[in-house]
Amino acid sequence: MTRRSIPLAATLAVAATLAGPAASGAAATSSYPGWAPNVPWGAGCEPAPSPALRTAANCGATLADGEAVPPPGAPTLVKRVIAAANEIDGRPYRWGGGHASFASKGYDCSGAVSYALHGADLLGYTQVSGQLAHYGDPGPGKWITIYANAEHVFMVVAGLRFDTRNDPEHVSGPRWKMAAPEASILPKFAVRHPAGL
Repeated sequence: MTRRSIPLAATLAVAATLAGPAASGAAATSSYPGWAPNVPWGAGCEPAPSPALRTAANCGATLADGEAVPPPGAPTLVKRVIAAANEIDGRPYRWGGGHASFASKGYDCSGAVSYALHGADLLGYTQVSGQLAHYGDPGPGKWITIYANAEHVFMVVAGLRFDTRNDPEHVSGPRWKMAAPEASILPKFAVRHPAGL
């Protein structure tokens, strides 16, 4: 096992533990997509047979007109992270955006994630993606999971992905997406979460 594969192995072990018996039982009766064989794909989510079938019941947050709507039972801090991310959802991508000040006309990946975490007082200052690779506690969270390396960062909050990549053509910037972290890229990222979440 190489040093690069250790975070993925740890992530899968923690995720399997978090999935518990409910997910294991569900695995026997459901057909999972390739990216979620026997564990929840996102923080606080049960796997769904396909992205199109995700609901508040099996995936936590939902999308309404592009904005994330937190599940009613989410902790206040999670609701605040979602509200902050909603404030900048749709802003254009701007390299370095959100670093000189949390208030910006556009945001890059780390500026956007920092803004959302700051909205819940989970981060006192903007961090670049390499710093966010050491933020909080290791492994996936129950509600918030941050995927970070020296080049990029995104997060999954209550099952929805907040990211500046993979936008539709001619659109850029931080957006909520119903898209799981791709298995092929996971080994390239440190997986972290705010303590207790």
